[in-house]
Amino acid sequence: MADAPGFAARSPLVGLIARIFAWLPVAFAVWYFAAPLLFWPAAVIVEFVARAGFADLVQGVEQAGATLVFATTLKPGVTSAGSPQITVDVDMLLYAFGLPLYAALVLAAREPGRWRRMIVGYAVLLPIVAGGVLADFLKSVAIASGPLVASQTGFVAWQREVIAFAYQFGSLILPTVAPAVAWVLTHRAFLERLKAGSG
Repeated sequence: MADAPGFAARSPLVGLIARIFAWLPVAFAVWYFAAPLLFWPAAVIVEFVARAGFADLVQGVEQAGATLVFATTLKPGVTSAGSPQITVDVDMLLYAFGLPLYAALVLAAREPGRWRRMIVGYAVLLPIVAGGVLADFLKSVAIASGPLVASQTGFVAWQREVIAFAYQFGSLILPTVAPAVAWVLTHRAFLERLKAGSG
């Protein structure tokens, strides 16, 4: 990606910002179309944690494209043997948009070892994606599903407060902040040079 004529020569920061905006559409396009493959490791993490920590609620987890489908033990307000069990769908795209943000930042920096940095960032961000998906699922069954379903989960008031906080933190803050923090930590030398060049 070429810098905007003239601006990059005067300010390395302007050139960096221009390259970030140039890479963002590319990164988001790859992220969107490759989502089933990119999200598969996060889906494995979610299934492991759900089965280990919430086996009384979760019977199974299946990935359908960019969506995770949770098969639960919960009934839709009734507990008779013949009533169907509810499923919960969670769109992983909502919690994984930090991945293309991080990729665009890495590519825009044009530092050596960019693919190694990509892998490191991907590994760091995957658990955050998984945590957001799990918090969304728990919010759906323990809070948003209504009292008849929520009462079957066994969560008490303080646990529902923790779930609500985890959902807000995992959907509003971490997906945006985490890629920036990961990029800063993996590009400290680059940022020092950028600061010196902009001074």
